[in-house]
Amino acid sequence: MAFLVMLLVGLGFLVLLPLILVKLVLGLILLPFRILGLIFRVIFGVTFGVLGLVFRILFSGVGLVLALLFVLAVVVLVPLLPFLLIGIGLWLLLRSSSAPRPPLRLSA
Repeated sequence: MAFLVMLLVGLGFLVLLPLILVKLVLGLILLPFRILGLIFRVIFGVTFGVLGLVFRILFSGVGLVLALLFVLAVVVLVPLLPFLLIGIGLWLLLRSSSAPRPPLRLSA
């Protein structure tokens, strides 16, 4: 029984060893590209991170101001809706009851 376990462990080692070596070799071959990618990530991450933070703060402030203006407009205009509807109704009533105006002549 111990022999079978040792055989399976040895077989697993023989399967895993080439995979580990291939991963190590590929990692060493691609190491310069990983370092270059890390440098670019740091440079662009800092640059766009700061710009993103500035724009996030700026537009969150603008968004809050616009939201407050919208809420204020709704709070002011909703109670005025009945007066607006009455005014539109009176305007339509007066417009329909008056005599039609002659067409505007632009030529002499």
